[in-house]
Amino acid sequence: MQAVIFDFDGVIADSEPLHFEGLRRTLAGIQIDLMEDDYYANYLGFDDRGCILEALRVNRRPASTTLIENLMAKKAASYLASIKDHLVIFPGVKEFVEEAAATCPIAIASGALRAEIELVLEQIGLRKSFCHITSAEDVTHGKPNPEPFLHALAGLNRHHAAALLSPTSCLVIEDSRPGIRAAKSAGMKVLAVANTHTVQDLHEADAISHSLRDTRLRDVRARLWPT
Repeated sequence: MQAVIFDFDGVIADSEPLHFEGLRRTLAGIQIDLMEDDYYANYLGFDDRGCILEALRVNRRPASTTLIENLMAKKAASYLASIKDHLVIFPGVKEFVEEAAATCPIAIASGALRAEIELVLEQIGLRKSFCHITSAEDVTHGKPNPEPFLHALAGLNRHHAAALLSPTSCLVIEDSRPGIRAAKSAGMKVLAVANTHTVQDLHEADAISHSLRDTRLRDVRARLWPT
């Protein structure tokens, strides 16, 4: 293991309830009802564009570029307003990130917008720990496509003075099925954290943790990269 790439929402920030509420309000404006159980079962892991496209598809609504961009802007504004007042990070995240950053280069690969990621990381004092951030604006295809993780790896390699990092040397920390599939498609190993899905739902990962609070990076490394 030579690098760690973190998902953001659902791994670092306990922000999925805020994403759900922002998306629910946005879709309600065009008379689409989104239930909480439907969101967690079918939308988790997608970026805003993916969520909106899926909602329009399921409800058989036309998906014009103008409509999609308008809904994305409304949802982003709603979410940004909410995290300023309701920011919560998962237990153990700060300690785990600091341990990882002291061990190897680390990055974020997320479907969230850059402004959302930067705001939270600054608020919790972890922005300087990350060598690179891949956000929704940086890729054409979001998870479960591997592009976000491959983009993050390329970003880490631009900051890595030694030999190029390979996908097989990267550990990904994820919480969703699309995220796990994206990382595996990129050729990386995955530690899934059961923050938003059950352990059974995350069975495609290489390792599963109930919480980063109870997880030590050295133990994950020894398990997934045995000498």
